[in-house]
Amino acid sequence: MIAHMSTYPARSLGRVLEDFGRTLLDLLHGDVDAVPEIGGVAIHDPYDEQVFPAHAIVLAVSARSRADIEQLLRQLGAQSVAALVVRGPVAEAEQLGLVAAETGVALLALTRGASWAQLAAMLRTLLSEGDVGEAEGDRQTLGGVPSGDLFALANAVSTLLDAPITIEDRRQRILAFSGRQDEADASRVATILARQVPEGYVRILEGRGVFKELYRSADPVHIAPATLSEGETALPRVAVAVRAGDEILGSMWAAVARPLTPEREAAFKETAKLVALHMLRVRAGTDAENRLRADLVATALEGGAGAADALRRLDLADEPALVVALGVTGATTADHALLTAERQQLTSALAVHLTAVQPRSAVALLGDVAYAIVPAAGDPAAARERAVQLGTDFLHRTGGRQGAVVGVGSVAPEPTALARSRANADRVLRVLFAGPGERRVASIADVHVDALLLEMRDLARAHGDELSAPIARLVAYDAKHNAQLVATLRAWLDAFGDVIEASASVFVHPNTFRYRIRRVAEVSRLDLDDPAQRFSAMLQLRLMDTGVGGPGQR
Repeated sequence: MIAHMSTYPARSLGRVLEDFGRTLLDLLHGDVDAVPEIGGVAIHDPYDEQVFPAHAIVLAVSARSRADIEQLLRQLGAQSVAALVVRGPVAEAEQLGLVAAETGVALLALTRGASWAQLAAMLRTLLSEGDVGEAEGDRQTLGGVPSGDLFALANAVSTLLDAPITIEDRRQRILAFSGRQDEADASRVATILARQVPEGYVRILEGRGVFKELYRSADPVHIAPATLSEGETALPRVAVAVRAGDEILGSMWAAVARPLTPEREAAFKETAKLVALHMLRVRAGTDAENRLRADLVATALEGGAGAADALRRLDLADEPALVVALGVTGATTADHALLTAERQQLTSALAVHLTAVQPRSAVALLGDVAYAIVPAAGDPAAARERAVQLGTDFLHRTGGRQGAVVGVGSVAPEPTALARSRANADRVLRVLFAGPGERRVASIADVHVDALLLEMRDLARAHGDELSAPIARLVAYDAKHNAQLVATLRAWLDAFGDVIEASASVFVHPNTFRYRIRRVAEVSRLDLDDPAQRFSAMLQLRLMDTGVGGPGQR
């Protein structure tokens, strides 16, 4: 295949501009050759202290004025950031050239009307090739194009046809597009910006029967211009279905200013077969990458000899980290398949959420729990608080799915400590599942005592321990006389012996409560003036609250 091959590496700033330039991004200042490999994509939050990956592309959603952008350039230059993206048009853009040159941070402008979320998703798609466990030298090619690189393939087909190209899935979502999209029409530009063919345009094509013809034919289909509004101009399209045997994977579209020659039409048809191979590789590669990522996360969480290497391959080596665990109870559904699907969906959603706020986090569903390894630089207490807020925000954004809880483990300063962080995150989940349901997110520091009580309960059950004699007497007395002596003792202890407060908590008169507390002492034979006996009783009652002693004794 004769194709235009990019001279830039797949993860370079030059490649980003080659694929997205003129349609989404404009280079205002900077050297695209200065950074051969982008380290990640991050969104700048002016109200948070952030640490960005080296050579990252930072999206500054809120930066508007020249002063804001200049200050941000200097700040990011100290963190070795590769490029800063701001919303265009940029006021006084010429005056920012010296600052960009001084800091080494390229300044890019996102075109008006383009979505920040779509830009972030598209950048991560472009940069994700070979992220996990794949060395640069291991990459394969199909038809002279890096395997699975649909953007490079779209540019190659664009060169062959001398027309801008899009590659779409069965739902008319844009998987990749070539350069030169500005040479097409308003509908194509709207498609690229939204990364989805406009609904109105799809309805027009469906009304004409275009998709039926497209998916039925093995040859390219010629489509007359279609416009969404009066007075709009549009180019004709030529589309070809992308198939793998009998399966329709998607389609490839060219916006043509003039009819294709027979040679170019034949080339378009042939390249569809190559596109199918790449799309299958992307699909298989995604599944394989997810499996590999899960294996690496599991190895890292074991904390053994392979943890350090697994973290290195996950790009999480040489820094503190902590484990965030997402659990979903099965109490809301009896359908195991549905519950499994929900867990998988929430795991994917958590990965997307973390990609935006903690780009180098690694997420995997291991058994019934989704685990995320999250960088935890700085003060450990502050890192735990950030993780708790992250979990709270995630559950809020996912609609607070009933039965979902998030546990945050301890900070692991080294790879071997990740196993303890995972164990602590699991302990938090257990406390949250055992609780009444109000609390949905917590760290191990928040629920440490509750976790210890649950473990003491397990130990007591394993040893066959029974209730202590004083508490057992109160329980037996209540059962025989339908009294409230256990509740009276609990209220008295909770109120530190304040009869007025304790009586109010159980809705009885203070004199009645005084009589009951005297009966507690008489029946149980507890010395309520003895701190050791008070502590023993309080601990026994707490264990009863977690289930020690059997049914009916809570």
